[in-house]
Amino acid sequence: MENVKILAIVGMSGSGKSVVVDYLTEKGYPKVYFGGMIYKEMEKRGIERTEDGESEKKFREEIREKEGKDWVVNQVIAETKDLISAGQKRIVLDGVYSWTEYKILKHEFPQSLTFIAIVVDKKLRYERVAKRPNRSFSATAIRERDRSEIENLEKGGPIVAADYYILNNGTIDDAKTRLDEILKEINFG
Repeated sequence: MENVKILAIVGMSGSGKSVVVDYLTEKGYPKVYFGGMIYKEMEKRGIERTEDGESEKKFREEIREKEGKDWVVNQVIAETKDLISAGQKRIVLDGVYSWTEYKILKHEFPQSLTFIAIVVDKKLRYERVAKRPNRSFSATAIRERDRSEIENLEKGGPIVAADYYILNNGTIDDAKTRLDEILKEINFG
């Protein structure tokens, strides 16, 4: 996997991960979406996605409990390797959820992988989540989601262990500027 570079984007709900990932995909980099693995499997099993995200949350936790904490990341690794086999040299991983996933990815792609955490002040993040046109949450719901993701999915670990951070308290352009600095520094282009 010489010359392959993989960016893993991590952050809590409402931090701006999607904005960063969308910017990277607009630049032409393919993405592998962790949540997409959950959605595909829910569809396969005939499980409907609910507006409030409860069915996804429940299924995400259940599949990790039944199939192992590594189930999602193994799907992501397979898809990433398929992209590499097809000639892709720059790949974006969207939404690493757990410490287990972080460790497995670091082991699988030791020289190729860079983690970027998107962080934002909690109050601002909660305000943004409440205003989102799709998948908005109340302050109570987002606090519960945070608690669940931290306690049940070990989501804090990959954020703390990230190689780079984007403080996303400003504008979208500010976040993109910081991302471009990181991309230049790691020669992702």
